[in-house]
Amino acid sequence: MNEDISTVIEASPLPDFVETKYVKDLTYRALTYIEAGFPIHLRGASGTGKTTLAMHIASKIGRPIVMLHGDAEYKTSDLVGGEFGYHSRRVVDRFQSRVLKVEEDFAKRWVDSRLTIACKYGFTLLYDEFTRSRAEANNVLLSVLQEKILDIPAGRTGEDGYLKVHPNFVGIFTSNPEEYAGVHKAADALRDRMVTIDLDYPDFETEVAIVIAKSKIPQPDAEEIVGIVRALRESGRCEFAPTVRAAIMISKTLMVQRTKIYQPPNFFMSVCQDVLASETSRIGSRTNQEEIRILVKKLVERSRLYLESSLSGKVGLSRNAEANLHILRSEKLAK
Repeated sequence: MNEDISTVIEASPLPDFVETKYVKDLTYRALTYIEAGFPIHLRGASGTGKTTLAMHIASKIGRPIVMLHGDAEYKTSDLVGGEFGYHSRRVVDRFQSRVLKVEEDFAKRWVDSRLTIACKYGFTLLYDEFTRSRAEANNVLLSVLQEKILDIPAGRTGEDGYLKVHPNFVGIFTSNPEEYAGVHKAADALRDRMVTIDLDYPDFETEVAIVIAKSKIPQPDAEEIVGIVRALRESGRCEFAPTVRAAIMISKTLMVQRTKIYQPPNFFMSVCQDVLASETSRIGSRTNQEEIRILVKKLVERSRLYLESSLSGKVGLSRNAEANLHILRSEKLAK
């Protein structure tokens, strides 16, 4: 096992991980499916927290973690292992002083890959974005998840063509929707062996907590920023929906400058426009970016005006970005 230890991640709590009711519910359901003997599959759009949640679930299991990242160039040997290099042995026999006997052997060297290591030792396999690998490469997982047997080539020393999967082995998979670029359709037989949990964007409370944990920004500012990002996301005007990552970027930038969100207002406006335009328009269309910048300006200005009214007592609602979002929707500025 010492040769394999470099591929293993020790299970430990994630730093700055946020556990809200939303996250706890997902974690509880996932661990229940795993306890029942089923691998789990977390599926969702980019930015929904699939990989982070998968790592959190794996840390709760408590076993060492072996991580794989899907790749279109993967072959079965990249998952199972293969012959890499040679073992050499040279024996020199000088038992009789007048006779020199030399024996040399060369044999191909088998190296286990990460799937084999996880199956052999009962580790947790975290296969991130597994649908970026082709279905032919992933077919080896069928017998692992169903019959608990890993088919291996005959070249592996001391094995009979298969390896019995350790009873503590657990499989956790993540994937993006099939319409994403670079994503291959998973084999129906493989998906049928998993319990798929579809992830949406986190709720408001969770996104605010994540932003605070990652950036250390004060809660009122985090609520304002998350409210603007969520309003833009739900406007239906974006090529790609902005995620909580955008809110984290904006918050961290403000913390570097040690400024409040509307002091000076132009700086906050520019940061929001830069981050959200790049997050929502991946192909770099000038028309799309300009449209997003105009929309972000409206959202930021409306949020600032509502905040000022709230603080001056002209409105009865407290400073709450969910209320800001409601105002933005009702006035149809986010259309």
